[in-house]
Amino acid sequence: MKQMTFVDAEYAGRRKQTRKELFLIEMDQVVPWKGLLALIEPHYPKGEGGHSAYPLMAMLRVHLMQNWFGYSDPAMEEALYETTILRQFAGLSLERIPDETTILNFRRLLERHELAAGILGVINGYLGDKGLSLRQGTIVDATLIHAPSSTKNKDAKRDPEMRQTKKGNQYYFGAKAHIGVDVESGLVHHVHVTAANVADVTKVDKLLHGEENMVSADAGYTGVEKRSEHEGRQVIWQIAARHSTYEKHGKHTILYKTLRKIEKAKAQTRSKVEHPFRVIKRQFGYTKVRFHGLVKNTVQMITLFALSNLWMARRQLLATAGEVRP
Repeated sequence: MKQMTFVDAEYAGRRKQTRKELFLIEMDQVVPWKGLLALIEPHYPKGEGGHSAYPLMAMLRVHLMQNWFGYSDPAMEEALYETTILRQFAGLSLERIPDETTILNFRRLLERHELAAGILGVINGYLGDKGLSLRQGTIVDATLIHAPSSTKNKDAKRDPEMRQTKKGNQYYFGAKAHIGVDVESGLVHHVHVTAANVADVTKVDKLLHGEENMVSADAGYTGVEKRSEHEGRQVIWQIAARHSTYEKHGKHTILYKTLRKIEKAKAQTRSKVEHPFRVIKRQFGYTKVRFHGLVKNTVQMITLFALSNLWMARRQLLATAGEVRP
């Protein structure tokens, strides 16, 4: 397949590059393409003569653009027809654009073979080789992702795998993304998706890699160290204290001020866990689940957090862009 360069005649004389074009230029340089192709290729179907209808590289690039820009399958097909820069990135021409069914089938292939976790693993392995994931401590947290609560659809009902929960004085319906983040780099190493009503503290064991010496979390995880699944785990539990535990000492006492400083230091450590949430919600526009059921949405969320790692580490990766990438 022809290597995408972004310098063909249509773009050569322009004075300004669009934000989307600049984004794709950066991501083209930091995605570990060879590693991802090696992961998917054994599962990618071959057509007559051993060749697929579309090159795996093209379909992988289309799939990543769907995640970055929030395109549905039909919208992705239309965007490839309408937008030159997207065709360039995928290495496609107007004569051969994959239709929405082909795009859907590629996504289902990743779901069927559970390759989203592999994508996260390939990307994190690449980042680890670059020295960007020290894995000495983990921050855990969760965020709510809304799902359509309306019953005005063809099934006349809400997604049965989504649930309602209350946060503060507001009710939410949807799913919850639980993540484990490296305390040094702020990169996501584990993702677990549940219905929105699942308590955060019950999923911590799904978010640890087993090599950390410290686990940091907000007050919603109070008591986590006493749970049976963590019996014998040799880590320092750095859990935020609830306000009531130190406000009772009086706001003008030395003890209160000391405890506040301790909590502020804990909060500064925990702040890194908010960065991946901001990337998927603000940079990638992922604020609502896009599929029916937890399995499909889990696949997308894992992929999004894997891509958020590349986005957050892109400056360091671009600085070493001259090196041979996997």
